[in-house]
Amino acid sequence: MARVYLSLGSNIEPERHLADALRALRDRFGTLVVSPTYRSAAVGFAGAAFLNNAAAFDCDLDHATLRDWLRALEDASGRDRSLPRYADRTLDLDIAMWCDGGDCTTDLTREEFERAHVLAPLADLAPDLREPFAGTSIRERWRELAPMLPNLERLPDHALR
Repeated sequence: MARVYLSLGSNIEPERHLADALRALRDRFGTLVVSPTYRSAAVGFAGAAFLNNAAAFDCDLDHATLRDWLRALEDASGRDRSLPRYADRTLDLDIAMWCDGGDCTTDLTREEFERAHVLAPLADLAPDLREPFAGTSIRERWRELAPMLPNLERLPDHALR
């Protein structure tokens, strides 16, 4: 069974959409470990701030089936796929880390993986996990990149968990 680390984000009614997504993940996969929630500026367009977090769980689906399941969850939230890549969205769910048998891969590009709103929540959940690009721990990569990345606002611990 794979251990999965998702990156979650929303900037349209984000509290509602992220809470709904976490509930759906718990209903399907059981116990989740959820990072603190962060507020971050939109990347690549002028839009409302995003709320982001990460969630980890054991997954009984294969990688492609999980990706399809996540896409259906995004669609159920009202995500409009006709918009440009960088646009407001109800829900964005990415497989940040797929770990199976000691090896971890990601669905994200290096540029996407190394964004503050992805790395900070992952560093909270799995600081010692080796990330797939630099080969260092996620904690080390976050410490290295954080001074060069946009600031994040960490929300109170009770937010969206």
